[in-house]
Amino acid sequence: MKWMEIIKLQVADSDRESVKHQLSELISNVDHNGGLCDVKVYHNALVNSDLSINLCWKSGKVEPQGSATGLCLIHVLKTFGLTSHSVWIEQ
Repeated sequence: MKWMEIIKLQVADSDRESVKHQLSELISNVDHNGGLCDVKVYHNALVNSDLSINLCWKSGKVEPQGSATGLCLIHVLKTFGLTSHSVWIEQ
């Protein structure tokens, strides 16, 4: 089954570059075992300091509350700004 976690992060514009650098480090250390297929980072077309981190999974079981990886990322990213987290299942 394919599913995706979306983590949205809103940071102060003055902190954007620092957060992007630290986010790159966090993502490079993410363990791609357990069905994690891809990690992508996007920024909002109008607000560069609004980021979206998409974790794409392919596994036999969806984690409705989010994966351990996603929950760990949120825990770290909360220190940089406002976060939201959602889980989506491919139709």
